[in-house]
Amino acid sequence: MRSIFVPALAGLIATGACGDDRAESGSASGTTATTSPTTATGTTTATGTDGSGSGTATGSTGSSTSGPIFDVGQNADIGGPAPTCKVVDDMDAVGDCGKEAPPDSFDPDVQWTYGASTAIIATPLVANLTDDNDDGEIDLCDVPDIVVVTDGIVGSLIVLDGATGQEHFKVDGLFSSFITPAIGDIDKDGIPEIVAATPSPHRLVALEHDGSMKWMGAGTWQTAQGGAIAIADMDNDGFPEIIADGLVSNNVGGIVFQAPEQTGWLVAQKNTAPVAADLDGDNDLELVLGQSAYQHDGTQIWYRPEVEPGYPQIADLDGDGEPEVLINNQSGITMLEHDGTVRFKDLRPTGDPKGIGAWFRPSTVHDFDDDGVSEFAVSSAAHYAVYEPLPAPTPKWTATVADESGWAAGTAFDFLGDGEAEAMYADEEFFFIFDGTGTPVLQVPRSSKTLIEYPVVADVDNDGSSEVVVVSSLGWDDTQTSPGVQVIRDAQDRWIQARRIWNQHTYHVTNVREDGTIPQFEKPHWKLLNTFRTNAQIEDGSVCKPPPAG
Repeated sequence: MRSIFVPALAGLIATGACGDDRAESGSASGTTATTSPTTATGTTTATGTDGSGSGTATGSTGSSTSGPIFDVGQNADIGGPAPTCKVVDDMDAVGDCGKEAPPDSFDPDVQWTYGASTAIIATPLVANLTDDNDDGEIDLCDVPDIVVVTDGIVGSLIVLDGATGQEHFKVDGLFSSFITPAIGDIDKDGIPEIVAATPSPHRLVALEHDGSMKWMGAGTWQTAQGGAIAIADMDNDGFPEIIADGLVSNNVGGIVFQAPEQTGWLVAQKNTAPVAADLDGDNDLELVLGQSAYQHDGTQIWYRPEVEPGYPQIADLDGDGEPEVLINNQSGITMLEHDGTVRFKDLRPTGDPKGIGAWFRPSTVHDFDDDGVSEFAVSSAAHYAVYEPLPAPTPKWTATVADESGWAAGTAFDFLGDGEAEAMYADEEFFFIFDGTGTPVLQVPRSSKTLIEYPVVADVDNDGSSEVVVVSSLGWDDTQTSPGVQVIRDAQDRWIQARRIWNQHTYHVTNVREDGTIPQFEKPHWKLLNTFRTNAQIEDGSVCKPPPAG
């Protein structure tokens, strides 16, 4: 493990293309525009350090292998090429989601933990950043890495080995604890970079895959206590943009444009997780903030001042082939058509009252019940629920949770490959996995005052089986009851293989290839998996989900 100190960042403000970095058009000066759930336990210990230099990484060894396991070869199930270390089509390498796990394969185990006293309140990310097999390349035959930012006045960025929890490196310097970074190949060198933020007023900070400084962005933005960064090639020129709040920067940190503030924020509410999506069918991507949306050059395409600002999600929720914008704000759930037309507004189906501690939090979109139609899941302070979206949000099931402070999100994954996805949520006290009726089948202690962090699912150790990454921080009593990072797996690694990447808060599979490169032309996710904040299984070089059971 090595620790990197980032000194004076102020002198590293981007001014456009420099050195070997190639920039797209743009410069640093731009324009403003009820059953008992399972409790997971781990068994062995590996040495490591937490963010303060005093912790350990612990976990269970499981079955040992000499390299990554791929659940596919030349077989009758799916055929196709042999396993590869490279992305073999526009999205993924080779994997298999044409198989189901045995029906008794839900035996969760804590694979490893990191940092008994390391508080983390931003969503963890997963990508390949290190050459673990010493072949001179960083690719999909290496072990994925987990990226976290520690909580504090100034946070540290830590990169952990996905298989063991060992620290690869830690970057000490000027990072916001509350802003979830993003990972992606922003300079087209074939290796992902990490883009994080400084404390407020925030600036973008880009790091190379090894933690060395790349650049510091020119634009600034303000949040209250949270937010997230996203990466997308909005104008299809081959060089990705970086999005933070209403700020759109080019791949060397110069300002492309900065959208006007959304109106109606409460002071404590100013937190965003912006999305890039092709709302208008012109084949490039728009910036979607929720209340408003903008072309890639900053031209406003719609603005709905009657809609309170909140967290936007993009999916086809009415089956018309067009994307809808689902917004969660302090008054409830709102849905807009792709052109900004209000479908419904400020609905609160669970009866929880309005307020930033109740409905103001991100959603998850997934086909939870394998009926071919996507539902969405979101918390409302005392409840976590899966909803049928139309004609108005109707709960399929509701579970009791403890998250009165707001603003945590959730995810989902079909661990058994049986067509029915399990929902996941981490509140102030526990991480839950729910079955198709909303019954907890796993309950793992964790602590957090909760911002917009959520658990993520990926194959973090490259063993051909999915794992869950959960973070913890100080609770409302200012004590931390769980390690900063917990990685949970099936004890026999029988869960279906997930992709080996989760690169940003608004992850939706088609926004990034499995090797961390950003598509020049992003496929509309609502026409493929129609998910948001959930991961995909991989099969024969393409994203997929298993066929209906039976």
